[in-house]
Amino acid sequence: MRILADLADVKELKKAFKNNEDIHSLTASQIFNIDIKKVNQDHRRKAKAINFGIIYGISQYGLAKQINVSNYEAEEFLNAYFAKFPEIKVYMDNTIKFCRKSGYVNNIFGRRSHFNGINDKNFNVRNFQERAAINAPIQGSASEIMRLAMIRLDRKILEQKNIKSKMLLQIHDELIFEVPKKDEKIMVKQIKEEMTSVAQSDYHSFSTPLTVDVNVGENWGMLH
Repeated sequence: MRILADLADVKELKKAFKNNEDIHSLTASQIFNIDIKKVNQDHRRKAKAINFGIIYGISQYGLAKQINVSNYEAEEFLNAYFAKFPEIKVYMDNTIKFCRKSGYVNNIFGRRSHFNGINDKNFNVRNFQERAAINAPIQGSASEIMRLAMIRLDRKILEQKNIKSKMLLQIHDELIFEVPKKDEKIMVKQIKEEMTSVAQSDYHSFSTPLTVDVNVGENWGMLH
């Protein structure tokens, strides 16, 4: 019964992504075992720290410091998270196991990241390498997905001789464009279409959609 319940929780998480719901509030309701309508800002803040911390292999000590709770409370939060989403713990354990044997991990496109210190005798070195190995497939895949989006957008802009817009630069998961006022509406539409389309390619396919937010302003500061 517990396995069925856990699988149901994962389905709810994927459903929330597809419905563009607040993932951090949903996570908070799951790990704190409360109705999502009763989730407050403190619950959500802690869940957000766990959601983002997990992909960096955050420890109970790191989480405790980040959300200002005791080590015991942080450990309880992490245990509750993995109880609700066991597949994530399986991924983390399997990734470390694979890396210890091979010395590298792959992202979804097959690109390798090597970790020569994964079996180091020094605990701190080994622990850092384990956390990096967990993170590399996620961040590495996200980086290449962004590059796919940039390639598609660059081609789209070049195809349209009447469009004078330019893709200026990438900042983490953001792209910045210089767009004449007359092209604003069509560029917003095309940016969303091309960036969300990278959920599918010849090399990968996501079961959850990629969402894109577009903001318009006179400069980068105004966009935030």
